[in-house]
Amino acid sequence: MTGAIVKISGPTVVAQGLEGAAMYNLVKVGSRNLLGEIVRLERDGATIQVYEETTGLSVGEPVLDTGRPLEAELGPGLLSSVFDGVQRPLPRLAETEGAWIARGAAADPLSREARWLFDPAVGPGDAVGPGDVIGSVRETERIVHRIMVPPGVSGTIDAIRGGTARVTDEVARLTDGTGLTLSQRWPVRRPRPLAGRLPPERPFLTGQRIFDTLFPLAVGGTAIVPGGFGTGKTIVEYTLAKFARADVIVYVGCGERGNEMTDVLAEFPRLVDPETGRPLMERTVLIANTSNMPVAAREASIYTGITIAEYYRDMGYEVALMADSTSRWAEALRELAARLGEMPGEEGYPTSLPTRLSQFYERAGAAECVGRPSRRGAVTVVSAISPPGGDFSEPVTQASIRVAGALWALDADLARRRHFPAVDWTRSFSLYVDRLAGWFRREVSGEWSALRAELFRVLQQDLDLQEIVQLVGVDALVDQDRLVLETARVMREGYLCQHAFSEVDATCPPAKQVWMLKVMLAIGAHGRRELERGVPLETILSSPLFERAARLKDHPPSDFEAHARGVLAEIEGRAGDG
Repeated sequence: MTGAIVKISGPTVVAQGLEGAAMYNLVKVGSRNLLGEIVRLERDGATIQVYEETTGLSVGEPVLDTGRPLEAELGPGLLSSVFDGVQRPLPRLAETEGAWIARGAAADPLSREARWLFDPAVGPGDAVGPGDVIGSVRETERIVHRIMVPPGVSGTIDAIRGGTARVTDEVARLTDGTGLTLSQRWPVRRPRPLAGRLPPERPFLTGQRIFDTLFPLAVGGTAIVPGGFGTGKTIVEYTLAKFARADVIVYVGCGERGNEMTDVLAEFPRLVDPETGRPLMERTVLIANTSNMPVAAREASIYTGITIAEYYRDMGYEVALMADSTSRWAEALRELAARLGEMPGEEGYPTSLPTRLSQFYERAGAAECVGRPSRRGAVTVVSAISPPGGDFSEPVTQASIRVAGALWALDADLARRRHFPAVDWTRSFSLYVDRLAGWFRREVSGEWSALRAELFRVLQQDLDLQEIVQLVGVDALVDQDRLVLETARVMREGYLCQHAFSEVDATCPPAKQVWMLKVMLAIGAHGRRELERGVPLETILSSPLFERAARLKDHPPSDFEAHARGVLAEIEGRAGDG
């Protein structure tokens, strides 16, 4: 179906002659075939948001309705790829178009030349249904790509062949004539089906002590990371992408500055997977949509990313989606809503903002996958937020807090003091603590809950005392309180701080976290006993134990338990000598 342009306003185009078109159908606009999406219908008129720059577009040019919504192409070759917000492969476009991609440029998301070795898992006569695994392809050294029957397709296998095949080649045929290929397509705005949701009972281990110990995130959970400029949001996302326990990483750079995305595109191919020693890109999909790209494509990028994440979840993998940042996505919603004449809400954002954010976060979760064999997967979402001026009362942050399971609030003052991750423990929270406590006690240490509570107690005492210090000075405190301040300093610098670029301290397994806490708390308890015996505070604080505690993070985790036991034995020996 073809219509014609009657009005143009920035990325918004109005066309007539599209009777029978459906909402969110993909259209090709103008003689350059610019990609767009129908966002409003009125009689034979359609309002279209165009994913590309509309400069030079003129009234009267044709508009072609493809009859299908914006879809992601899903199949072997997704990993190691770099796409824009509508899944155009940027490296391949750069080869043909150069550094500046021409408007209307198009390329298939998955390579049509690459050949994959398909290993069938079913045979002729087998009944298959949606989600059933019919075979597999070794996509990377770590990831086996399971070829699944697309949703809505079922029948009996008539023929199936193994060997090398391209993503568009038919590898199986049903008795009704339906052909199955290595790839499938799925509308990005529609959640992929699942057999059932699972409760969040296992932690999403990040390797960051402040997250895993104080504000743990569950596998299949959601966390938001709000922070002002320079607080380290992108470094947090980098670190999680490299060290978090996830099979597949989907990183969405949504509306970020071009130089930041350049750093991402340059840095990720150099990162090494700590588990395999192979390039991290072998289990990563990058979606890049910078701030100078059209806002419509920015709005679509989040959905493209979550659809790819759901696809790997359906294979039975645990996927981590890093979105940086949803604030830029919300700004795209605001601009598009303004051009459509929608009623503005707080700070000009559309009144549907909380609903749109909720719909996005609800696509996370641990799930029973559809199809056979039985398998479980998960999508865990960590979303950075960039509140203007670091004001957490702004609409995007507040709407996200209401639906997120964990808040990791970044503080500009901590960042200025070079305390990273710059997480403000007084404002952060996790709703998963009680559900995950059993796993930590069972798999890590039976003392996990008690150690965590004692850490919080010391930090809270320190916070209360800091207010007094600001009024009367530290010299006015009694020795017991000054000892608390020193113990808390060791915990802040030696435990809560973590060096993202240190070979030893960049990541910290749970077992090391527990032993670090045991040693630090034992040193604090030893100091209190010494004070009770009448030992001067200066003598206690001059002990090398406190500095050793602050440097515990620099000791490798391989033999950390033995090292920690040695320090504890030294503490007990000092107590015995007294």
